[in-house]
Amino acid sequence: MGATVAAVSSNATYSFTKPTRESVTLLTGLGVEGDVHAGTKVKHRFRVAQDPDQPNLRQVHLMHEELFDELAKDGFTVAPGELGENVTTRGIDLLGLPTGALLHLGDEAVLEITGLRNPCRQIDDYQAGLMKKVVGRDASGTVFYKAGVMSVVRRGGEVRPGDAIGVVLPEGPHRPLRTV
Repeated sequence: MGATVAAVSSNATYSFTKPTRESVTLLTGLGVEGDVHAGTKVKHRFRVAQDPDQPNLRQVHLMHEELFDELAKDGFTVAPGELGENVTTRGIDLLGLPTGALLHLGDEAVLEITGLRNPCRQIDDYQAGLMKKVVGRDASGTVFYKAGVMSVVRRGGEVRPGDAIGVVLPEGPHRPLRTV
């Protein structure tokens, strides 16, 4: 079985979690229709405070459902949308993709991966201790981020749970993901 969309989520107001939906519509160059983080300029509160004119490289947040399985082994219960992602995936190594990879979701939508999600401390407000499970240092001291990837919408379209996900890697040397 190939990579699929496990769930889709959106929220019109600032909230840590996003309710799951039957479908979401991705709008070219903007993000998820009706979602608080949609737009050409940055929408995340921390980044707006730094510079409201930054381009929005975080239009659509994707997270791999396998992370929820991993967290469950440590006693955390997390479901799609609860960590603020718009698209929950299954069967794709999101964190291993290079910058610029294209994800084809369903029949029409195309996302371009811009980088890793750098989660905020609200994760610990949601469930105490969760931040250490999604951001930390490995045995060699290298920082790791597991809270998904960010993307921009290159081609809009409707996305539903069960939609197939296709990956197109960029040409040339691949650039590893960095936080955006």
